[in-house]
Amino acid sequence: MSTVTILAIIIGVLAIAVIVLTVALTAVRRDISAQRVEIYQTLQSEFSEMNRGLSDRASEEDRRMEYLRATLENRLNALQSSNAAELDKIRASVDEKLQNSLDERLARSFAQVRGSLDQVYRGLGEMQGLAQDVGDLRKLMTNVKSRGVIGELQLGAILEQILAPGQYEVNAQVKPNTQERVEYAVKMPGNGGGSVYLPIDSKFPGDIYGALQDAYDNADSAYAEVQRKRLAQFIKLSAKEIRDKYVEPPYTTDFAVMFLPFEGLYAEVVNLELMEICQRDYKIMIAGPSTLAALLNSLQMGFRTLAIQKRSTEVWGVLGQVKGEFDKFADVLASAQQRINQANAELDKLIGVRTRSIQKTLSGMQKLSDPDEEEQGRWLP
Repeated sequence: MSTVTILAIIIGVLAIAVIVLTVALTAVRRDISAQRVEIYQTLQSEFSEMNRGLSDRASEEDRRMEYLRATLENRLNALQSSNAAELDKIRASVDEKLQNSLDERLARSFAQVRGSLDQVYRGLGEMQGLAQDVGDLRKLMTNVKSRGVIGELQLGAILEQILAPGQYEVNAQVKPNTQERVEYAVKMPGNGGGSVYLPIDSKFPGDIYGALQDAYDNADSAYAEVQRKRLAQFIKLSAKEIRDKYVEPPYTTDFAVMFLPFEGLYAEVVNLELMEICQRDYKIMIAGPSTLAALLNSLQMGFRTLAIQKRSTEVWGVLGQVKGEFDKFADVLASAQQRINQANAELDKLIGVRTRSIQKTLSGMQKLSDPDEEEQGRWLP
């Protein structure tokens, strides 16, 4: 055989091999494409199943988280209600005990004060009977001595009814180194435990007052005006006399009291505006029977106040103890409230921050369950 023949045979064999190889490659390509489609379909089915599983798990987790949140909220509400109820019980019990203790101690402390006030009120009521108009007696008083005795007796009766015997003196020598004696002097507490005298002298211009009443009865305004001027002059002179004779600080108070034994006379002095003049110019206080009784009652209350001050110190001590206990109770309540607020903050953190973290994780898983279109295209033939 010639070389050409051999080459022809070889070329033919190679052509047949190429054809066979081409056919084989085509078959292999078809098999690979079929396998790729099958693998893609299998993966797509598995991904769909995985997506359904993840969706079911996410729904289940959502249901569980919702149940957990509702359970925590219910328990928290129950805890808050229970704590509020317990705090209300504790507050009511403490308030009741504090109120009962305070009421009991205050009642004991002020029992004597109320009793003393009742006695003062009864004395004032009795003194009102002495404020009756005794105008008819002025006709019986024909001389200055009789008028002075009547005024002094009435003044002594008022002092005897209101003050204790040791709280005033009769015919007291209030200015040292003199022979002047005032009808009555009330002993006032002074510095260093000593006494300071309050001079009280009675004055009764019976003739002037009687003439004034006659002028009123006869409707004689001109004569009444003359008698009012006489009365004003008498009151001013008497005030100056009392000041010069009996006012001597520091042995006495810097003022004295002029007592007028009848309310009608006292009313005339008030109408003439002599009260302010005597107080300003002479430091003399003018008082009628009811006014003097009120003044003495005020002084008596002042005397009693000195004795009550010791009791008041004890009362203030009790109030201080009660205030301290109440401050401690307020601190305990504040601490309990702080703990409750801290528990609420922890629950908010658990429900809020942790829930958002879990939801973020589940959201990432859900994104993984949705394949990208380009990834899907990569698997297609």
